[in-house]
Amino acid sequence: MQKRPPTYRSRRPALIHAPLPVKERRPPLGIAGNMARVFINSPLSPLLMIVTLALGVLGLIYTPRQEDPQISVPMIDIFISYPGASSEQVASLAIDPLERIMSEIPGVKHVYSASQREQGLVTVRFKVGEDLGESIVKVHDKLQSNLDKIPPGVSMPLVKPKGIDDVPIVTVTLWSLELDDWILRTLAFDVLQRLKEVPNTGQGFIVGGRSDQIRIEVLPERLSGYGISLDQVAETIRTANAEQGVGSMEFGDTQFKIKSGSYLKTAQDVSWLVVGLRNGNPIYVRDVAQVFQGPEETMRLVSYSSGPAHDGSTPAADDAPAVTIAIAKKEGTNGVRVAKAVLNKVDSLKGRLIPENVYVTTTRNYGKTATDKVNELLAAMFQAALAVSILCWITLGPRPAIVVITVIPLTILITIFTAWVLGYSIDRVSLFALIFSIGILVDDATVVVENIYRRWLHEDETSTETAIDAVREVGNPTIMANLTIFAALLPMATVSGMMGPYMEPIPILGTAAAFFSVVFAFVFTPWFSYALRPKMKVLHQAERRERKTQEWIGRIYRPLIVPFIKRRWAAWVLLVSIVVVFFLTC
Repeated sequence: MQKRPPTYRSRRPALIHAPLPVKERRPPLGIAGNMARVFINSPLSPLLMIVTLALGVLGLIYTPRQEDPQISVPMIDIFISYPGASSEQVASLAIDPLERIMSEIPGVKHVYSASQREQGLVTVRFKVGEDLGESIVKVHDKLQSNLDKIPPGVSMPLVKPKGIDDVPIVTVTLWSLELDDWILRTLAFDVLQRLKEVPNTGQGFIVGGRSDQIRIEVLPERLSGYGISLDQVAETIRTANAEQGVGSMEFGDTQFKIKSGSYLKTAQDVSWLVVGLRNGNPIYVRDVAQVFQGPEETMRLVSYSSGPAHDGSTPAADDAPAVTIAIAKKEGTNGVRVAKAVLNKVDSLKGRLIPENVYVTTTRNYGKTATDKVNELLAAMFQAALAVSILCWITLGPRPAIVVITVIPLTILITIFTAWVLGYSIDRVSLFALIFSIGILVDDATVVVENIYRRWLHEDETSTETAIDAVREVGNPTIMANLTIFAALLPMATVSGMMGPYMEPIPILGTAAAFFSVVFAFVFTPWFSYALRPKMKVLHQAERRERKTQEWIGRIYRPLIVPFIKRRWAAWVLLVSIVVVFFLTC
């Protein structure tokens, strides 16, 4: 009988293989989700919002306002004098060598020159963006190291820099129906001296009017009769018009400075100068010339006439004698404030330094034109923000719209503060950059707040975790969208030449606005959305209203678009019509 093999039974319990519960794994939060997690319930969020608002208001107050961006284009004029030389000699012996020397300076873009009899001018223009102070030092160093190359008889070069801030921001015209331009010019110098007391004023000058001078009209027949040359008369006047210190004297505990000679002050002082002797009798200047004090010959003429816009505040004028006072501002200062301060100073001088029969007319006010244009663009910017806000209110509802409306001004204000820090001004170009950026600013906050509300509806609860995950969902696409904006804008900042620095605020401030927009969308938007979270009942009502709105739009839009989708010939007709209408509009 065959035995069956023994069977062995294990005393170890049998293993039962049952599926384990799988723990749900959420994707990592990323930059956007982590920022939302940190700030959504943090007390730092409102504090940070207040600080951002304060910085923005600070930038709005202190950022200089002007009409156009300040571009550094240093230009330096070098004047030389070559007595007795013709224009050809000035050009060949003095100007041409000076041109070659100046062209060796690093940073020089162009060198221009002009020559005329006994004098010449060389203008050195540096590249855009070069510092004016450094450019002046370079020119002076180059001249000092080449003084040995100046031809005999050529005077020491006179260096006069010119920059964008030398352009006057305010010009006031003094005119009168009773006084001539000679007296007006004398008065204008006194007024200019008082206007220079205004802080942050730059170069000032006067245009028009005749200067006060002592004129000496020599009579040739008398010179011949007395045997005196014209050079003797000139040398006598030149020598007498001098004052020199010759020493000092002490008397007791007092020290006295001793001077010889004196400056000629009046026509009588000149007329009593002795130019020679004849038969032992002195010959005075008045014996050989007519000496009188009065205005110089007319070189430049400024007159004032009333036009159709005359408001009647001053008498009507027709070619009345006038002089113009021009005032510039210092580099980097607020042109609007400086212009306002100068005009206030002029008003304070009326009736005191400026007599009643002299009228003052502001013929150029850079501050007013800059303010008008800046305010016009600011109004356009806020109108655009208001239009975006109304659209958000209609499409998203009141609470999400409040979130978006709050984030947009914060972003604009902090961008203006950035402009102040980076040395830009509030002008037409920088404001265009902000207006251009409004469309970018509203996208980030709208996407984030809309997705938070959508997820709350989906989860049927308004929790912080759901809001954080909603920010995480749209975080990376939002960041990538802004990176493409950076890539499109920033290369504009590398454009060279004159237009590059002029348009530079657009890429720089546009990029800054986009950066702050995406940061605020991940910091302030989740916190503010959670702070204003509605009840679920309100959310469901908003969802139903949105569905009805979509159905109403669909009833209008679908019958219009479906025929063009189904009929190929209709689509081509539509495309050609759009192209034709486009070119007709152009």
